[in-house]
Amino acid sequence: GRARLSHSDPRGWDERGGEEEEEVEEEEVWHQLYPGHIPTSPLQKALLAAGSAVMSLYDPYRHDMVAVLGETTGCLALPNLRDKMKHHPEGYRILQERPRIRLSTLDMSRLRGLPDGSLGREYVRFLEVNKVSPDTRMPPKFVDDEELAYVIQRYREVHDLMHTLLGMPTNMLGEVVVKWFEAVQTGLPMCVLGAAFGPVRLSARKLQVLATELVPWAIRSGLNASCVLNVYYEQRWEQPVESLRDEIGIFPPP
Repeated sequence: GRARLSHSDPRGWDERGGEEEEEVEEEEVWHQLYPGHIPTSPLQKALLAAGSAVMSLYDPYRHDMVAVLGETTGCLALPNLRDKMKHHPEGYRILQERPRIRLSTLDMSRLRGLPDGSLGREYVRFLEVNKVSPDTRMPPKFVDDEELAYVIQRYREVHDLMHTLLGMPTNMLGEVVVKWFEAVQTGLPMCVLGAAFGPVRLSARKLQVLATELVPWAIRSGLNASCVLNVYYEQRWEQPVESLRDEIGIFPPP
């Protein structure tokens, strides 16, 4: 009887299907907190964290897996970083204005024309020497709070500026040093994991330099420095790198 009804009045079934589709679409829109957001349960986050951790350890240059790991394990660190920004005048302004560091927002020719030693000139030099682009930073997907999603996006976009301020290249040794600094600064489990397990791929000579010089310096700088997310870097391009290091509290690189 139901089968005959479906043939005799297919329009009724189509309408009901359409209503169901509309309800599903409304649900998805309701739960999507920002463009690209993918709602996930705690179990799904745990599975994503475990899988991305394994892949990140296997291949540290899988930036997509590193990004997923950061989002699915940052439930405690991200609110703490947001609170630090909210209680700092410059950090609060960043949260309100939501600046982005991308090729579309950077005046590269102007930055290239700044004096040697300035933040803008050294940042562009870092990008060119290491052949990296700020546009490779993935947008957040699994952070279930729109403001926290911006915080982790900001952290990703200032990562290359951390390399610039710390004077570290993008090879494995440089990345491990920056991760030690960021682990102390942010408390993000992703940074802790990278700092702890990144050195396994280094040679004995580099491990000795890392353990005796670079890691102690990175930890001391991370503890001494003010929160690096509270700096409106886009308004500091003309400032000398050494001056900004002193202001933040980063010790000169060894």
